[in-house]
Amino acid sequence: MATVKMPKAYLYAAEEPNAAQREKLGAFLKNRYSAEYELVWREDATTGKGFRLVVGDEVYDYTKEGRFYQLKELLGELVQKEEAGDDVISLFKSSIDSWNVETVPEEEGTVLSVGDGIVFIDGLGGAEYGEIVVFESGVKGMFQDIRQDSMGVILFGDDSDVTVGSRVRRTKKTAGIPVGEGFLGRVVNALGEPIDGLGPIAAEDYRIMESPAASIIERQAVDTPMYTGLLTIDSMFPIGRGQRELIIGDRQTGKTAIALDTILNQKGRDVICIYVAIGQKASSIAQLVGNLKRKGAMDYTIVVSATASEPAPIQYIAPYAGTSLGEHFMYHGKDVLIIYDDLSKHAIAYRALSLLLDRSPGREAYPGDVFYLHSRLLERSAHLSDALGGGSMTALPIVETQAGDVSAYIPTNIISITDGQIFLESDLFFSGQRPAVNVGLSVSRVGGAAQTRAMKKAAGSIRLDLAQYREMEIFTQFSSDLDDTTKRQLVYGQGLMQLLRQPQGHPFSLHEQVVMLVSATAHVMQDVETAKVQAFRNGLLAYFEQKRSALMQQIDREGTLSDEQKTEIIETAREYLELWQTSKN
Repeated sequence: MATVKMPKAYLYAAEEPNAAQREKLGAFLKNRYSAEYELVWREDATTGKGFRLVVGDEVYDYTKEGRFYQLKELLGELVQKEEAGDDVISLFKSSIDSWNVETVPEEEGTVLSVGDGIVFIDGLGGAEYGEIVVFESGVKGMFQDIRQDSMGVILFGDDSDVTVGSRVRRTKKTAGIPVGEGFLGRVVNALGEPIDGLGPIAAEDYRIMESPAASIIERQAVDTPMYTGLLTIDSMFPIGRGQRELIIGDRQTGKTAIALDTILNQKGRDVICIYVAIGQKASSIAQLVGNLKRKGAMDYTIVVSATASEPAPIQYIAPYAGTSLGEHFMYHGKDVLIIYDDLSKHAIAYRALSLLLDRSPGREAYPGDVFYLHSRLLERSAHLSDALGGGSMTALPIVETQAGDVSAYIPTNIISITDGQIFLESDLFFSGQRPAVNVGLSVSRVGGAAQTRAMKKAAGSIRLDLAQYREMEIFTQFSSDLDDTTKRQLVYGQGLMQLLRQPQGHPFSLHEQVVMLVSATAHVMQDVETAKVQAFRNGLLAYFEQKRSALMQQIDREGTLSDEQKTEIIETAREYLELWQTSKN
């Protein structure tokens, strides 16, 4: 008859246990696991006067460090109770007086290999995907790959602090970030830690980074404008609160400039802005923060920074951290604008992690789940139902193309996820047309639902007029003999293109945009020289502020434009045109 092999429990201690100690430990194991265990002693001088009992993946840590860890966990719970409004002093006194070290099992693993921000560990069979672990050195990591024989962890710190053979402890907590009003005006890293030198941030809550998106029932239609202050976008490709509009184009075509102008335009509109910088130079981020401060926009903005010098895991989690910050405000009934700059670098960071984790590469060496990477991120932007407070989060992801190739893997993925795209063309940018928006390839799938009636009526046929001008411009390159009607259409189109040119950092208000559009579509600027259209525009807006301030305020306040008001704008514009022509003569 075969004998049943007795399972083993390992005792790590400086001295071998005596018979009484063995009997006591054996009784504990039998009571705990309802089975007899063979106790194996292994000498370990690092335990001091304590010991560590290892049963499978479970560890009973009765060393000085283990007791300190339990006390630290207790103090962390007390801090949370203090934030909830409890009297922390009395809680401290009663908790410390009654505190006893408990023999609580904790799962531990061992580092098998480490390198390039990736750690493979043995053990921790009960761990979950996305769970945070803590290494002996204090560095934290997150489970990203679960296998039968090992676990893959991405590090949130320097991998030189983690050595082969060192212990890893489970926290049983999902990766998350502290959130709250205190983050407004601050620059933080992807873990929510301040990096602007302005001291610690008082957190109101803690949100996990990978929270599920709101369901269809929890959402409502996108119907409120999110004004960018850019005439080209607000008139032809309107963005609504809760929408996801992609900004796409080659390097150095003004993608970040559009995002920055949109942030500046939210001043006084009760919108919280979050700018997530992924894989950028630290100097570029510092310059952007400086611009926001000078314009008074940092008061309602949070910058989440994951620079190019930081490891790929930090760049990978940065957009999820920023989204969690935004969700805190959205679920409190506020409107949020979040900008991901840019998701091309985010995909590259994820590709690096996946290849280091030995995942199979697919198209362009990206793993097969790269589509899910961005879809689960962007789906969290929404306009919540009134039952959930009616808050919203509007996403402006940025994607960089190579030589205008919108058919590449990552651009096509994100185009299919978002509700439209603003395509920036290099040729337009270098010709001086800024913002360099390609009217033919750009689109907003929300459309007029996100426009006020005033803007919808003022914009009229401007997009169609520009499309006709672009076609005619190409056609006339092959013909030198043009009739007067064609010449006038060309001059009109050239004037519209000049009108849409806008200096960076100078967003237009609603009434300014309405005045420009109504005047332009009524052909008031038809006889103004193309090179002087912008000067005429600036003078026209100043004239309206002086002569028709009540009308301008009414348009901003009500968001409507009656036929009488439209006629008044056209007549006033013609008055200014006469003054302009007189002064020139």
